Parts: sequence; structure tokens; C-alpha cells
Amino acid sequence: MNKQDTKNLIKRYLLWLYKTTKEAFDKYERKFTQLEVDKSLLKKIEGARGVRGVDKYIEEFRKYVTEKENFCLKLKDKGKRIEPEFLWLDIKLSAIEAIIKKYFGAKGLSEIKVLYEKEMQQRILKSMEHK
Repeated sequence: MNKQDTKNLIKRYLLWLYKTTKEAFDKYERKFTQLEVDKSLLKKIEGARGVRGVDKYIEEFRKYVTEKENFCLKLKDKGKRIEPEFLWLDIKLSAIEAIIKKYFGAKGLSEIKVLYEKEMQQRILKSMEHK
């Protein structure tokens, strides 16, 4: 195996490590970002109160936002996320990113992040096609 083959294997392994760790990390992180968006959305749609038949949907969405917020509060203590698995994934992801930079530089890390984001967007679009 030549140097380029070895480098390619390392890059693919680091890509896999990044992807699997980032997916697990995002399962926690997205709750907080989704809550932020959902609260903004709720404020906007509350303006439709009184429109024929929509009040029950607004209340259902309000309940959904409240439940998500309560879930997020369980993951936080004094504004800091304390769930051990979340902390572990944060530490692991930072370490993986540092190793990627060591082998492939900041540009290599940026490329991997772009690949990951494209993959996640494609998954969303594909999941929408099947519904």
C-alpha cells in the first residue's frame, strides 16, 4: 500500500468517526436549536388565533413546544448541558476534529463538515420524498 492509499484510508476512517459522532451529538444539540425556532414560530402563528378552526392546532403546537422545552431543561443545569452522554460526545467530537486538522489541516476539516452537511440535507430531502 502506498502513502496515498494509507492517507485515503485514514481520511475515510476519520470521516466515518466524525459522521457517527456528529450524528449522536446532533441528537442532543438539535433539541435546543429546534426549540429556539419553534418558539419563534409559535409567536408568529399565534397571530392567527380566532381564524376559523385553527385555535386547536395552535394549542397542539404550544403543547409540543412546552414538552420540548421541559425535555431541554432536563438536559441543562444553570444554563449548562450536563447530560454525561452529551458531554462525552462533545469531548469526542472536539478530539476528532483536532485529529482531522492534524492529518489534513483546517481545509480537510472544512471539507468533512461540508460532506456531512450535504449528507444530512440529502437525508431530509429523501425522507420527504417517501411520505
